[in-house]
This record gives sequence, structure tokens and C-alpha cells, in this order.
Amino acid sequence: MDNDFGFLVGTWTSRQRRLRRVLAGSEDWYEFPGFTTCWNVLDGAGNIDEVTFPTQGFGGVTLRLYDKETGLWSLYWASSRTGISLPPVVGRFGDDGRGVFTADDVYDGIPIKVNYIWSEITADSCRWEQEFSPDGGTTWETNWVAEFTRAS
Repeated sequence: MDNDFGFLVGTWTSRQRRLRRVLAGSEDWYEFPGFTTCWNVLDGAGNIDEVTFPTQGFGGVTLRLYDKETGLWSLYWASSRTGISLPPVVGRFGDDGRGVFTADDVYDGIPIKVNYIWSEITADSCRWEQEFSPDGGTTWETNWVAEFTRAS
């Protein structure tokens, strides 16, 4: 099968930017490097990446699984600090090549919607963003951005 996340297979360096305080109206970002290795599994019906953030002292793994009945991807994130993040974000890539994956979750006791957005995908670069909405999707705050450059 064609794998929507096939573009991510390989090794990558990334510039990670995160808000210091989430859902607090903060504009204070900090930056750090990331290193990612990604591979397909299940004959392309799945995809796994492992990322390390050496200056931050943690890393994580993303498992992506495709449901051919619905045409949707489910993305599961697990951090070496906190364990798996549930529920998965679920979505698909649009005709514009932009992928949006959404879930309902809770952040610091606040019910939120979460979006993971994949965009600006080329052979050697791509962008990922995480955004939260505390008001059911009316407004969104981007709180983590990763800009990837292919290493191999």
C-alpha cells in the first residue's frame, strides 16, 4: 500500500521550538535539537519513528497505524519521561498535502482538543506542529513546532 507517512522514512535532524508556558498567553519560546529515525511496518500500514532530544534529556516514539476501512491514521505518542499519551490523534492528509490529526484530551486538568499538523513536505524537509484548543476548536494555540531536515 502507499503510505502517507512514507516521506518520513529515514533519518532527520530537527529544530524544535516549544512554548515555555502552554495555554497561558505566553510568547516565550525555547529551542533545542532533535534527531529522528523513521521506518515503515506492517507492509506500509504502519509507521514508527524514534526521536531523541539530547539537550532536554528525553525522547519519544510515535506509532502511526492506518485503517483502510476509514482512510484514517491513528498516531500514538510515547515519551520516555511520561509514557504513552492517550488518546491517539486521528486524521488524514488532504488534497493539499497537509495532514491534520485530532483528539480530545486533558492538559493540566483542562479539557482540550489537540491537533498534530504535518505540512511543507518535500523530499528533504517537513514541518510538524502541535496545537491545543481549550474552547472546543474555536481558537488554537500552537505550542510545539518541529522543522525537519533529512540527514539520510
